[in-house]
Formats: sequence, C-alpha cells, structure tokens
Amino acid sequence: MEHGAVEHVPLVRFGRYAGPATLILSSLADGAKHGYALTKDIEQFAGVRLAPGTLYEALSRLESQGLIEAVPSDDRRRPYQLTAAGAQALRAHLADQRRVADVGLRRLSKTWGSA
Repeated sequence: MEHGAVEHVPLVRFGRYAGPATLILSSLADGAKHGYALTKDIEQFAGVRLAPGTLYEALSRLESQGLIEAVPSDDRRRPYQLTAAGAQALRAHLADQRRVADVGLRRLSKTWGSA
C-alpha cells in the first residue's frame, strides 16, 4: 500500500454487525460521540435503538479494524471518532447500498408502479 493510502475494509465482513456498523459509522461521520450519544443519535436519524450489547460489540469490532478510534475524555465516558479508513469504508458501503436500492426501486416501479 502506498504512503497515505487507506486499505478498504468492506463492512460486509462484519456479518450480522454490518447494520449496526453502518449506523455507528454514519453517526460518527458527524463528529465524536460516546455510547449513549451514539444510541440517541442513531435512534433520531434511523429510528433504530441498538441494544447495549450490540452497540459495544460493534464498537469493539470497528475499533479493532481501525475504522474508529477512542479519543481522550475527562470523564468516565469513552468517546469514539471516525478514522480515515472508517470514512472510506462507510462511503464505499453506502455507495454499494445506494446501487442496490436504486436497482430495487427501478424494478419495483416497472412491475408495481412508482410510489
């Protein structure tokens, strides 16, 4: 890998945690947050409440893959921020999901009409 390049880590490698990973990375794209703030933000923008076990397992996986990193904190909360690799992985994953959604919507409109 050349200097400054970021390896692409596909989120599909996260298996059942790909959904929570997408939500967490999307939330962190707006800035650093700790667990409770992540939960509230995700609830607000996605209408999904991540259980604490799911949230912290996904955070651990994302951190071990270098997609997020903990940032210093003055209290007991542990905030995380997106890394360059995390931003790249999120961008690629969302582009893939957009392509799938576009195909699905196009096919639906042919057979079932547009909404």
